[in-house]
Amino acid sequence: MTGPRFTQVAAELRERISLGDYGDSGALESESALGKRYGVSRITVRRALEQLRDEGLVSSRKGAGWYVAGGTFHQPVALGTFQHAASAVAEAGLRLRRRVVEFGFLELPGDIAETLDLAAGDEALRVRSVRTADLTPLDAVTEWVPAQVAGHVSRADAEEIGIWETLRRHGTKISTVRQTIAAVAASEDTAALLGVHPGVPLLLVRRIALDADGGPLALSNHRYLGHRFRLDVEFRGWPGTAATEPPGLSMGES
Repeated sequence: MTGPRFTQVAAELRERISLGDYGDSGALESESALGKRYGVSRITVRRALEQLRDEGLVSSRKGAGWYVAGGTFHQPVALGTFQHAASAVAEAGLRLRRRVVEFGFLELPGDIAETLDLAAGDEALRVRSVRTADLTPLDAVTEWVPAQVAGHVSRADAEEIGIWETLRRHGTKISTVRQTIAAVAASEDTAALLGVHPGVPLLLVRRIALDADGGPLALSNHRYLGHRFRLDVEFRGWPGTAATEPPGLSMGES
């Protein structure tokens, strides 16, 4: 973690709040737990939390710790056929490439474990990569797949055909994709991967793959450069009127 450490911790927490990681209770981990998670002192954690408090994102309760102040408003926008970035890049006549920068099995941090319906400390495959469109950076991706599902995924698979496609080819059926979108700023680490300055606007898209029973199969966090990508959503019908056909979802590169 480089740069002012408390600003990096604040950026991480800001993203997690945007994604709704703290659920209905809004309770953050204790200051000591956050210090352990990010490898910083409790003083650094306190400065990060105070910065978020000044921004109106968190508040403290005497004897009860820190909580998200208010909440993130969210609205389901459409149901339809899932399309991924590769489709948009191909339609633009460009080629999407992946470069894997980290690949390995790790213990799951608490928030990711909860999202994948696993226990903290369970093992999962984590892959970090950068995707480019004709060598120009598009997004930085962090993916998590439970160990029992990811055993046959190789680094070459992750780089050449992608993890989700690899799972599909090995018989894992993805029934539903749940997507959460938030606006964030590039941390120093992400900025270095994308070749931009820290603080550049990013579109953070979290995708969770679910099986037919609603069980999580994989999670991916895509941090798209805000000036290179957009999401286009088409609505059919209007509140109080019947839609003539199911709504659709499309994604496009800007």
